[in-house]
Amino acid sequence: MSVLEQALAIAKAARGRVILPEYDDPRTEAAAKRILAEGLADCVCLDDARPPEAYLPYLQAARPGIKDAIALKLLKKPLYLAGAMVAAGEADALIAGAATPTRRVIEAAAMTIGMAEGVSVPSSFFLIAFRDGRELIFADCAVNVAPDAAELAAIAVASARSAEALLGSARLAMLSFSTGASGSGASVDLVAEATARVAAEGLNVVGPVQADAALNRGIAAKKGISGGDANVLIFPSLDAGNIAYKLAQELAGAQAVGPFLQGFARPVCDLSRGATVDDIVAAAAVTLAMR
Repeated sequence: MSVLEQALAIAKAARGRVILPEYDDPRTEAAAKRILAEGLADCVCLDDARPPEAYLPYLQAARPGIKDAIALKLLKKPLYLAGAMVAAGEADALIAGAATPTRRVIEAAAMTIGMAEGVSVPSSFFLIAFRDGRELIFADCAVNVAPDAAELAAIAVASARSAEALLGSARLAMLSFSTGASGSGASVDLVAEATARVAAEGLNVVGPVQADAALNRGIAAKKGISGGDANVLIFPSLDAGNIAYKLAQELAGAQAVGPFLQGFARPVCDLSRGATVDDIVAAAAVTLAMR
């Protein structure tokens, strides 16, 4: 059974509640109807919200010091109201982004739901499902443009937790143009430092490593490293990650589900603006399966 099939089964059994605030987008509307028809979840509507004043404590908890007038103004915006409803426990997950830039989804989630304890940087991952049955996690492909070593390590640790929840195990590869010490430069040094930080957390990680050695045991052996069976690919920059997942879609016909945001106190999925109805339904199932 594939990860997506497992997620669909878990979602059906749990029958959680999702909120998709972009109902004016026909894809979101169609996805909500399918989610209900297939018994994956109940869909919470913005019309079900309480008066805005009821959600002030949640914004003030996420952003101490915010003034009531500013918070109430934000709650007039669908994304912020939806996030506040998730923070209040009136929905289990926020699914948005089909018609909204990633930065807006992150801003709304940060101002309403807030960050999980101990998380230093929000990040994202895609579940990439290939036609040959392989399923990998790609991170970060949507949020952090040029992470430093500490941020890259934080992205890797969060992605490992996501992989453990979805794939059952996490075998991380910290990608670079260099495998080990075969190349040099600032970017290689950054990935090497991040890898050391991740290894110190006790996680299964190899890096710096080129993509072929990360995925092919034979190539890894020829290059004198262990591994070659990574199921989590950590890209050194947003450029690399975003380009890679789109190439996987367009050239390999892979399905890219997500991006799922990591680090928030409650589940948040930031959809690609190119998401199909199938992608939105799958994203809702995976988000609920991970909660």
